[in-house]
Amino acid sequence: MLERAGQSWWELRRDASGQAPDPAETSDAVVQVYAARAVGWRGVMAVHSWISVEAYPYPTSYRTWPGPNSNTFIAYLGRAVPELRLDLPATAIGKDFIPGGIPVAMSPSGTGVQVSLFGLLGVLAGVEEGVELNVLSLTFGVDVKRPALKLPIVGRLGLSQRPDCPGPECPSPER
Repeated sequence: MLERAGQSWWELRRDASGQAPDPAETSDAVVQVYAARAVGWRGVMAVHSWISVEAYPYPTSYRTWPGPNSNTFIAYLGRAVPELRLDLPATAIGKDFIPGGIPVAMSPSGTGVQVSLFGLLGVLAGVEEGVELNVLSLTFGVDVKRPALKLPIVGRLGLSQRPDCPGPECPSPER
């Protein structure tokens, strides 16, 4: 965040980050969900996650807060493909907006249940996510599986979220 302080959003790097396997060297199917701090003042409080598929229920609608937005879409994918076991960052504003206006759904990881009133007020309990309270799209929670607190603006305080890198030296999944 401090690195970007003196730059305009249009001057930021957009080249490959090197996180995805080289398609020339990998024949297996790979699904990766990326999250990065949002541009401008939104980056203080939120991340922007992305991936692309055809079946999203809001292809022509985008609302930064409370959703539907790119984080709503990633949560939608997690519910549609529970094998992904997605646990979105606490700073992924819009992840609690359940498409269709229904108040109850599976959690994005498919390992629990979520109750949400248009992403503005709700609760979630799941094996992957832990227990979360959502107030005005801000997440307060406890991750029991990988002990951590989930807080607005800060994100996770505790163990790494990445199972392939359990130590404190691991990069945050929010970067």
